[in-house]
Amino acid sequence: MFSPTPLLAPSPSTPTEEEQTTSSVKLPPPIPSSIFKSSSSWKTKSNSSSHSDRSHHDIVTFADLLRTSSKPIDLDHTSSNSTSVNASNFVRVPTRRNSERLGSQRDLSDEEARFIYINDPERTNGSGKFPNNSISTSKYSVITFLPRNLFEQFRRVAYVYFLILAGLNFVPQLGVFTPVVGVLPLVFVLVVTAVKDAYEDWRRHRSDKKENHRTGMVLTGTGEFQPKRWKDIQVGDIVQVMANDTLPCDMVLLATSDPTGVAYIQTINLDGESNLKTRYAKQETIFTPPEQMSGLIRSEQPNRNIYGFLANAEINGKKVSLGPQNIVLRGCEIKNTNWVTGIAVYTGSETKVMLNSSGPPSKRSRLETHMNRETIVLAIILAVLCTIVSVFAGIWLFAHQTELDYLQFYRKRDFEDGDDSTYNWYGKGWEIVFTFMSSVILFQVMIPISLFISMELVRLGQAYFMIQDDNMYDESTKSRFQCRALNINEDLGQIKYIFSDKTGTLTENKMEFQCASVYGVDFSSGRENGDDAYLTSAEVDDIVLRPKMAVKTDPELHELIREGVGPTADHARDFFLALATCNTIVPIEIETAEPNIKILEYQGESPDEQALVYAAAAYGFMLIERTSGHIIIDVLGDKQRYDVLGLHEFDSDRKRMSVIIRCPDASIKIFVKGADSSMFPTLNQTLNPQLTTLTKTHLQAYSNLGLRTLVVAARDLSPSDFESWQKSYEHASNALLGRGSQLKSLAVKIETELELLGATGVEDKLQSGVPEAIEKLREAGIKVWVLTGDKQETAISIGFSCKLLTQEMTEIVINSTSKDSCRRSLEEAVALSEKVRRSVNGQLALIIDGNSLVYILESELEELVFRVATVCDVVLCCRVAPLQKAGIVALIKNRTDDMTLAIGDGANDVSMIQMADVGIGISGQEGRQAVMASDFAMGQFRFLVQLLLVHGHWNYQRIGYMILYNFYRNATFVFVLFWYVLYTAFTLASAVNEWNSVLFSVVYTALPTIVIAILDKDLSRTTLINHPRLYGSGQREEQYNLKLFIGVMLDSLWQSLVAFYVPYLAYRHSDVDGSSLGDLWCLGVVILVNIHLALDVVRWNWIAHVAIWGSIFVTWICMMVIDSLNMLPGYWAMYHLMGTWSFWFCLLGVIVIGMIPHFVMKAFREYVLPNDIQIAREMEKFDDLTVTNGTSQAEVQMSDLSHQQP
Repeated sequence: MFSPTPLLAPSPSTPTEEEQTTSSVKLPPPIPSSIFKSSSSWKTKSNSSSHSDRSHHDIVTFADLLRTSSKPIDLDHTSSNSTSVNASNFVRVPTRRNSERLGSQRDLSDEEARFIYINDPERTNGSGKFPNNSISTSKYSVITFLPRNLFEQFRRVAYVYFLILAGLNFVPQLGVFTPVVGVLPLVFVLVVTAVKDAYEDWRRHRSDKKENHRTGMVLTGTGEFQPKRWKDIQVGDIVQVMANDTLPCDMVLLATSDPTGVAYIQTINLDGESNLKTRYAKQETIFTPPEQMSGLIRSEQPNRNIYGFLANAEINGKKVSLGPQNIVLRGCEIKNTNWVTGIAVYTGSETKVMLNSSGPPSKRSRLETHMNRETIVLAIILAVLCTIVSVFAGIWLFAHQTELDYLQFYRKRDFEDGDDSTYNWYGKGWEIVFTFMSSVILFQVMIPISLFISMELVRLGQAYFMIQDDNMYDESTKSRFQCRALNINEDLGQIKYIFSDKTGTLTENKMEFQCASVYGVDFSSGRENGDDAYLTSAEVDDIVLRPKMAVKTDPELHELIREGVGPTADHARDFFLALATCNTIVPIEIETAEPNIKILEYQGESPDEQALVYAAAAYGFMLIERTSGHIIIDVLGDKQRYDVLGLHEFDSDRKRMSVIIRCPDASIKIFVKGADSSMFPTLNQTLNPQLTTLTKTHLQAYSNLGLRTLVVAARDLSPSDFESWQKSYEHASNALLGRGSQLKSLAVKIETELELLGATGVEDKLQSGVPEAIEKLREAGIKVWVLTGDKQETAISIGFSCKLLTQEMTEIVINSTSKDSCRRSLEEAVALSEKVRRSVNGQLALIIDGNSLVYILESELEELVFRVATVCDVVLCCRVAPLQKAGIVALIKNRTDDMTLAIGDGANDVSMIQMADVGIGISGQEGRQAVMASDFAMGQFRFLVQLLLVHGHWNYQRIGYMILYNFYRNATFVFVLFWYVLYTAFTLASAVNEWNSVLFSVVYTALPTIVIAILDKDLSRTTLINHPRLYGSGQREEQYNLKLFIGVMLDSLWQSLVAFYVPYLAYRHSDVDGSSLGDLWCLGVVILVNIHLALDVVRWNWIAHVAIWGSIFVTWICMMVIDSLNMLPGYWAMYHLMGTWSFWFCLLGVIVIGMIPHFVMKAFREYVLPNDIQIAREMEKFDDLTVTNGTSQAEVQMSDLSHQQP
């Protein structure tokens, strides 16, 4: 029960001197705990102004962070009375929001421990058993670059094929090309890739060198701190780090400039979180001079858990335990602390930041996977061509075996020196084998090696334009779209399922206090006050402090707190006092343009806590300052001090946090807040059960509005209760084994028999454009699933707010507590889904909770939930764990061929992001873990519309066309060579100069396809956004499939026949030699394939004109230059040929006759059997899709293909 003593008693007077303590030897003086000076000018001001006048600020000063003390520090004491500090005075349970952070509090055996001798790095390292502090993020060294880079490149099977072909050129009997020419294409691709990799790795080496040569202060044998390069720091060294400097290694804190041993760090370089965090030095080491420091630390082996640490130490004969609150990690920065000293425990590659440093997961695009299928088909075609040539060569050899002694290509005898011995002859059998192998070399470009490097260049260009797209620029964070994986751009155009987190992804993760239930009374009219927000100002020493964020308040509740009397008013004041004290918020004073006004910003790890503290300030309970052992709150204009005796932080197991405070009237109270599921069991059930019922009703109403809810409770602690708790805490905190479990049990024990104060409703607002984005995505045929850890009511409310759920949908809800009940629910859901789907316009929504998924995932029930989920329009999963999110993604990914995309913003979304085909990280409020694990990153969920419907469509269409075009282009050239072989007695003599053969794919025809694949647009951005159903072409694989591949191969077969036989028939009775015809064939094919490309270009620009027509011009010039070299065959052939009219008529005939089938089929498809893309493109031509005066002039009637399933 609560004490009858008034809670809002006057606080003790403030001293004239600040608390002091003696500093360590040879260290800068410590920062004293900041205490507000006494002032009679404290008063309260209220207004309804917006917070815009508080946006101007230049200087940020941090208040001292939280450090608890079981003994209150009397403000009336002088400095001499406040210097006594010992370990037993400080009470803090180092729990955090993630239960993983207690995971390291297990037993540590000698076998798994590493021994670190403090201030004795030589003994610690022994024979170099620990790495030095140098880091290396590079992949290669000078020695390993060549073998390792080649190994990585040859992981592509196609490269092995090209290597085999290059090797065949060195077989003397297979002299189709000279060895240099044969190996040149592969060497070119390998060199270009190697140069790119070398440049990237050189940049890494340069960054590593800069990092390793930074200097830090390390204690030397002289007892002084001397500069030392980071790379030379060893495990066991005592290191000093000054304010705003970066930590060079992972180290256990020994002392800080704060007399209580607290240090404030910023971990933005480690996990992306910008809020300050507290770490502590053990009391046994705080006052020991560093040069006199000695002892032994037994720590766990290096691991990737940045939230866990397990160790114990022997210092001056006393054993103490060490945990996550005692270690600071490399990459973090010291803030608001003059200096810290610590012992290096993990260095270099063993630091947690290095163990966690990894790039985005390696993924392959769907098109690239399908391309292997076509590559195999091309290899079969190549084998067939080679077999035909070798079989007919064998037939020819047997038919002319009596003439082989004198034939030019099969001469068996050497007549030059009169020797009758065999000459260059291995028998007809081997000659047939050599013919097959030689034909493989001659036709090798059937599988285009240039395609692979072209795809990389195209993806790079596409990524550039995605990054530069202003439609995906986030103004709030000043960040652009990030493309972290270049090899799956085209997958963005084929997405069928989107798996989204809710908090921070669909919502802003910026909480706003909306309403409260206080002592059974609902105060929610503040939600209807419009934009009027209430501000409370506190004035001290003529300085006005204003909270940064204004909060909508309920007038009735506001009046009750200030003027009310009775139990409800008393509980209302206790309620907001609990919100102001039960938190880990750090008040920060921000300077403004006006010298007498400062902004008070509340900074903390939880946006919920920030919203609640701002709400408490708006209702008159303004948190002013937090120091090592107490907090100061302006209570309705009266400054009061509350000594913090203990703090149990929030963790995911207890789902609540609590604080033990000594009030100004000397009473001791515990305030607790947490989730309703964890709070109601802790209440004293004999106290006002009707109050519990009313509060539950209000919580249900808040959840239905989509609000996040917390329950607040409290109770008085008697001196005996507190002393018992304090003794238990001291015993648990000094335990070397099972420390974490003991501390958690202690927290659970003290948080009992509570009296309910009320509940809060906090709104996590939807991000701008989320409902419209989801509507567009669903129109595009994309199913959006939401996977959240929130309670079911909140998730459903958000689902309706963002238009994911509609009133017309039939909801299937599965909340089961056993496997059998799950099976029954799913069987009923299957029957219901089949019934609803048979009805007209029947829509289904599946809502399932995490408890049910425990029994479903990785069991035989997966198939049932898959059947239900895939026929539902919407799936909403509530209370799901991170691994369950990944399991749901795997459910679809492993059972269908549909492309999946996962999007989230927090560390709990990493597993889901990495499991999906495409992972997208949101740069939000929960750090950068999701971004670092993603393939792409952006600032807002609504950017998905631009990314998928526009860039995804473009990328898929371009890459798909480019792959097919490369296959067609090279096949046309190979078929021309094949037709010529049929007229050379199958000797594989090529009329096309070998240099022209090599340059065909690399120079003559490579640039146009790259330019078009980067710049061409089949439809405008406006059309794609206004008509989302056009996205379905990618889902149905309309731009790249086996049917299109067969079509382009037939086209290449026809064009090769035309390109070969038109010149052949024109010159077969002339004296034009093979080299001249070879130039004409090569030039004809180059012009033909470029004209083919030009016919398919949708949007012309000057770059496309230069690329296509410039390539033809460059080809002409190169062929003339090659024919001008007298050391090469075909000297001056081009010039002779160009002097005849037949040459020009042949080129014209090749172009016209060769393009007839392609032109006819293109016209037939577009005007007789058009698809949605072609319909929309035709409508664009007549401006029917343009928007005039905000209205569309015409609606496009899409084809029935839009409604077909892929």
